[in-house]
Amino acid sequence: MSLTIGSTTTLNNGVQMPWLGLGVWKVTAEGEARRAIHAAIEAGYRSIDTAKIYKNEADVGEAIRTAGISRDELFVTTKIWNEDQGYERALAAFEESRKRLGLDVIDLLLIHWPGVDKFVDTWRALEKLHKDGYVRAIGVSNFKIHHLEKLAQSSDIVPAVNQVEYHPLLTQKELLDYAKKKGIQLEAWSPLMQGNLDQPALQDIARKYGKTVAQVILRWDIQSGVVTIPKSVTPSRIAENGNLFDFELSAEDMAKIDGLNEDRRFGSDPDKVLF
Repeated sequence: MSLTIGSTTTLNNGVQMPWLGLGVWKVTAEGEARRAIHAAIEAGYRSIDTAKIYKNEADVGEAIRTAGISRDELFVTTKIWNEDQGYERALAAFEESRKRLGLDVIDLLLIHWPGVDKFVDTWRALEKLHKDGYVRAIGVSNFKIHHLEKLAQSSDIVPAVNQVEYHPLLTQKELLDYAKKKGIQLEAWSPLMQGNLDQPALQDIARKYGKTVAQVILRWDIQSGVVTIPKSVTPSRIAENGNLFDFELSAEDMAKIDGLNEDRRFGSDPDKVLF
């Protein structure tokens, strides 16, 4: 897979989404989001992932306006939070997010968590927003196969993206295979296992390629066909995380990383985030 930091994948509705993006979860200190986003853009990133619950949409919007590049060059994702699920509430919450971001159009809007019984109505709201041209692509986050199957029973529109916890200790191969079969782009949140990188096998592979463990994991994501959005606020680390495109993991090393799976979550289990 010959790629550059600007390379994109084509979503199921034809929209181009960068393989690599910057996550801004917990980036809330004054000026922090602006500095991180500007550093990422300077390093070549063109995708930014935020959410209402991150409490930094306004900061992200300000960073975009002052980044020195055209808005059209950026891919911006935000999400409908749990308390805003349901048709009318989701529509209102999106408008609030859009105003905070200061953007006419959002590139990707996700349902943040499935919950119990409202995500079908929330999905109808996302469909309307897409039809009306306010969102270029719609998708979900933290959906398991059974959630996706339930959605498919009531909608003809297949989610463009499913953003889930995905890393070498939680490879979710069944979900990845399902997503590929259905034309859903899987996207990894917490790809670097919230800093738990002290895995001897990963360290061995990193030494072999002269790369960091983080770079190896992020390269594994992309070679697995998974979009990835590592979070950092340190300019040197942001640049380092983006330096993935001058090497390629062998099939043997890809298999070794696949084999590290422990079905281990550092975040919440979607079946236990009930509301």
